[in-house]
Amino acid sequence: MIKRKAEQTTEVRKNMRGGSGEVTIRHYFKKDAINAACRLCAKLVLAPGAGIGLHEHNNEDEIFIIQQGKGILVDAGKESEVESGDAILTGKGDSHSIKNAGAEDLVITAIIMQYNS
Repeated sequence: MIKRKAEQTTEVRKNMRGGSGEVTIRHYFKKDAINAACRLCAKLVLAPGAGIGLHEHNNEDEIFIIQQGKGILVDAGKESEVESGDAILTGKGDSHSIKNAGAEDLVITAIIMQYNS
């Protein structure tokens, strides 16, 4: 299945999960289009200074792949700098947050996969 860019839906969330600024989400595929237990498959764009607040991932894993920019990630209580090319996996009840720490947009591919019960 090919989903062209023009067919993908976009939304803007302010103060996502208690974070600062706005996060633009372009859904590559909505969860009802994917047969596997996947809650999110999207491109996240965080403008300079914007962030996603600290939140847990219970019964699911989230993968962040940094496509562009630099950020400050808190993952399982540990703060780290991340940049283009880095991949992050958060799950098993751990929590994370991320904030754009650079002068350009922070662009992330995000995929949330849910555990089978």
